[in-house]
This record gives sequence, structure tokens and C-alpha cells, in this order.
Amino acid sequence: MGTCFSSAAASASVDQTPSSSVTISQKTTTNTSSSSSSGTNSTVSGNSRFSAASGTDFAGSGQMIPHPNLRVFSFSELKTATRNFRSDTVLGEGGFGKVYKGWLDPKSSTSGSVIAVKKLNSESMQGFDEWQSEVNFLGRLSHQNLVKLLGYCWEDKELLLVYEFMQKGSLENHLFGRGSAVQPLPWNIRLKILIGAAHGLAFLHASDGNVIYRDFKASNILLDGSYHAKISDFGLAKMGPTASRSHVTTQVIGTYGYAAPEYVATGHLYVKSDVYGFGVVLVEMLTGLRALDTNRPSGQHSLVDWIKPHLCERRKLKNIMDSRLEGRYPSKSALHIAQLALTCLESEPKNRPSMQEIVEALERIESVSERPRVPRVQKHHSSHHQRQPLQYRSPLHPRQQAPNINPAYPLPPRV
Repeated sequence: MGTCFSSAAASASVDQTPSSSVTISQKTTTNTSSSSSSGTNSTVSGNSRFSAASGTDFAGSGQMIPHPNLRVFSFSELKTATRNFRSDTVLGEGGFGKVYKGWLDPKSSTSGSVIAVKKLNSESMQGFDEWQSEVNFLGRLSHQNLVKLLGYCWEDKELLLVYEFMQKGSLENHLFGRGSAVQPLPWNIRLKILIGAAHGLAFLHASDGNVIYRDFKASNILLDGSYHAKISDFGLAKMGPTASRSHVTTQVIGTYGYAAPEYVATGHLYVKSDVYGFGVVLVEMLTGLRALDTNRPSGQHSLVDWIKPHLCERRKLKNIMDSRLEGRYPSKSALHIAQLALTCLESEPKNRPSMQEIVEALERIESVSERPRVPRVQKHHSSHHQRQPLQYRSPLHPRQQAPNINPAYPLPPRV
């Protein structure tokens, strides 16, 4: 992914992931919130502050359970499922390691025969702590907008995680991928994805302990066959502050371009630090541009810093909209989303909306009956002189002669 930065008091590290953004890693002071554990009784970890209740419902369609209810896979099972981790089964690669497509025995007790298997790279710096975090969080959290963790494997030095398979891959690939295999997302699908992801974050923030996701970005939003959005990768998730505190202070780690400024500067992590990341994804959805791209001209590397002045009025917004929408979007709804993004990107966490407020705002926008604008085509009765459809191209998206993919950040193949 790129080179990490660190303060004078911390050593630098390097992380490689399939994103154009850069992972940040910086050691700061210890957690300032109450660190008392209320009994997870997990055989995997005992330091999570989950409720020990028999199960708590949140946000109507989600639940937190007291103990991980996961299948323990053997390494040989997963080796067989992925055809010995064959290269042609690789779905993608991140800082933890590679993700493989696998096929379980049809007689398996696990529902569904196709799975995704994440295998720890022996040279990965993320390692056991993030593997453990995934088990502790996704093993207890159940919601329609969170990727389902089916089980795990821990044999000797082999650490693997087994998830439900998401047919459409990541939002990142759909927004930024190029080539005939990648179809641009229409406006209604973009809005559907945003609402689903917002529901997932709202559930986490409403859950017992205020789970802070900490790494919300397009590559961590996965899509099923119907473009139903689910949040994945809980390796950096953190329990939120206790009632007496506004934040926790922790190691700074996340992704450049998405991480909230107060977190990067001080290590202070708020529940609404996630809201900032959501605002960045809103801007990416509008523009079709990456949060961080050093290949852009000077002054435009950071999407948020560059685009924020364009989000306040419709005329300016039109000039930065994703050209692949070809003008087929309701301009009023786009402006409302741009204005919502501005509130999410407020410098002070307390001035940002809650995720539940964002869900409600997006659902109101979706309910508006305004139809997407279709480029005008002047009709002629004569079939010999029909005008070609107008082509909409934003100044931010010049016509490309050939696909331009940075080989340092390969995009996962679509399945």
C-alpha cells in the first residue's frame, strides 16, 4: 500500500494492501478509557468489553451474542477447499494476507458451499492481534450489513479466517476499476450501497460498548450478488469509550485519506471518527475518485481537501461528478448528499452527525420521487439523421486512451 509514518517516539513500519491509500501506524499513549473487562469468557481472547448478556438486539435487525459461535476449521479442510491455496483462487490481497475463494463439501454443516478464506502471510505485521480482533468482533456481531464470519483455523503458525463469499467484490473495485469487466455503478445502486454501509456502522455504534470500526473505506465495503453492502475486515475495530469519557487514546493506525484528522494528530479516537471516514466515501461515490492519489496534480492529492469547496452548491458540484454516471443522476439528491458529506467532514467530532442521523438522511434522499436526469436526445422522424446521445464528461475525468492501473496497487479480480 505504501510507507507508514511515525512520530519521533515511534518506529516506522511498512504495510502492503491493494489500495491506493497509505496505511498509517503510529504509537501513542495508552488507552484512556476504562479498560475493565466484563467477562467475554472467550477461548480466543479475554480483553474485549462485550456484554455478557444472553444476547442483545440493536438497530432492529442485528444482535450481539456473548460468545463467538464459530466453526473451527482444520488447516487440511481449508487447504482442500482452496485447492491447496492455488493462485487462480486468489480474490485479493491485503496487509493481513491473501484472500482465497473456496468450496466446502456440499454435505458440510455450514450453510452455503462457496466461501472466502483469509490466510495470514507469515511476513505480515498485522498478525495475531488483528486475527484475534476479527474473531472477537465478527464472532459476536450479527447484522445484515456486516460480513458473516463462518469460522477460523489456528494450527501451529497457521492463522485463517473463513467468511461468507461476496459475489460482487469490493466497492473499491467498482468505483475505481477500469476495463470492460468493470461496469460503472448507476446512481440508485450507489445510494443503496451507501444506505447499507451506513446501517452497518450505525449498528456498531449502537451496540454495547460503542464499537468503533476505525478503518471505514471503499475497499472494506463488500457487495453480494444484489449489491447489498456489508462491512468487512474488523482487524482494527476498537471498543469505544466508557460513559465518563468522550474518546479512547490508542495507537494510530488506519488509512491515509480516510482517517479522521483528530485521530491522526492526537491518537484520540471518537465514535464519530468513523463518521469522518463515511464522509470521505460519500465524496468518492460522487466523484468516482480515490481519497488519496499522488498521481493527481499538486494540490489535488487529497480528495477531501481538493473537493470540499465544490460540495456547497449545485453548479460547482456538477463539474466534479463522476463522468461515468453520464449525467444520469438527480441533481438535487446529489447536492443533498454533498451537503451531508460536508457535515460528516467537520473538523470537530461533536459537530458531525451520528450514523443513525446519516441513515435517516440517506433514506429520505432515496425516497424523493425525483427521477434521475437522462441526457436529452433530440428526436427526428428521419432515421437517417438521428443525433448521437450527448456524452457527459467531467473535467476531473479526462478521456483515457488506455487503462491506467498502478501496478503497485493491483485491484482484486471480479468474480
